[in-house]
Amino acid sequence: MEQGTGADNSSSDAKNHRGWHQPHGLPHFDTPEIVQFVTFRLADSLPAWVEDRRETSMEMRRRVERKLDEGMGACWLANVDIALLVESALLAFHMHRYRLWSWCIMPNHVHCLFDLKDGWRLADVVKSWKSYTAAHANRILGRQGVFWQADYFDRYMRSEDQMARTIDYIERNPVKAGLCTYSTEWRWSSARRKLGGGSSDPASDFIAE
Repeated sequence: MEQGTGADNSSSDAKNHRGWHQPHGLPHFDTPEIVQFVTFRLADSLPAWVEDRRETSMEMRRRVERKLDEGMGACWLANVDIALLVESALLAFHMHRYRLWSWCIMPNHVHCLFDLKDGWRLADVVKSWKSYTAAHANRILGRQGVFWQADYFDRYMRSEDQMARTIDYIERNPVKAGLCTYSTEWRWSSARRKLGGGSSDPASDFIAE
């Protein structure tokens, strides 16, 4: 599977990480050799008033994630074909462009924890996931228009303890949202794959090391 990024990421330009930057209103931190927790969501998953620009990014993120778990919008990621599409996109370049530590595909949003391989920028990786899956998901749904919300949340891990807590948060998200009883029951997450319950795609032997 080939996912375009709109740039030649193997070039020297791709190695110019942006540090702190704010292209669409939310702050992002792009730097190599750190583990990033990223959340991106469907375009219709929240009413506009939820994202209050007077809040800090952390306050906004917490409120947004509470609202996301209510399952607003069309929840296209609950469609098996689309969930498989998104999962395959996340796994396609594991250990090539990035290392995935944990992920979960919810009905209207996606969580993933990963660190970048040399030469790849955070924004380019997220753009690749979103642009590739949006085009194919719209084809599956027979629709046109915006699929993903334009921006995304990211938070870098400052300690091993924070990373462990984040993995637990990601993999327990379906339980917290009332979608299953145990995290390993949720088909679209790293928790299930760690027990060998993944679907039969080329990355089915994924285990976060």
